[in-house]
Amino acid sequence: MDIRQFNGIIRAEGKVSAGSAVHSFMHVAAENARRVTAEMNSGFRTDEELRTLFSRLTGRPAPEGLRIFPPLYSDFGLNIVAGRNVFINSGCCFQDQGGIEIGDGCLIGHQVVFATINHDLDPEKRGDMTFAPIKLGKDVWVGAHATILSGVTVGDGAVIAAGALVNKDVPARAVVGGVPAKIIKYI
Repeated sequence: MDIRQFNGIIRAEGKVSAGSAVHSFMHVAAENARRVTAEMNSGFRTDEELRTLFSRLTGRPAPEGLRIFPPLYSDFGLNIVAGRNVFINSGCCFQDQGGIEIGDGCLIGHQVVFATINHDLDPEKRGDMTFAPIKLGKDVWVGAHATILSGVTVGDGAVIAAGALVNKDVPARAVVGGVPAKIIKYI
């Protein structure tokens, strides 16, 4: 199985059963992600070295102007797409099996969590997973310790306040905060 087949299956079926071939592919990708992020997070790395490692993690060329302050964590890696001039601050966690798209010019604060997976509520099927992508438009600022959940789209120029839990779409140029996040104002 490769990433195209994996993405085709999760889009078509919307679900992965624990112990399936698709689940096994996730484990192989997770091992690679741990290997690459361990290298990324150990010792000093130049910006160019970090972009090279990010490219290995995602399987695609690193975008122009990408800046990363390690550590960075990912349990998959292959479904992270970052635009140009993106800044990712230290301690961010990318659970990207469902897909994470970060638009040009986004600023991601310390220890932000992107979570694209949900587990089945039935305890007997708890290992089964569903996926939905997270999409950030251009010039989004995500404050420290925010969590963005699966299926959320954040509009261009929006601001996610520090510590927010974002479980619904955020309109363009909105400032949201709280748990769960609510619109505070528009820019």
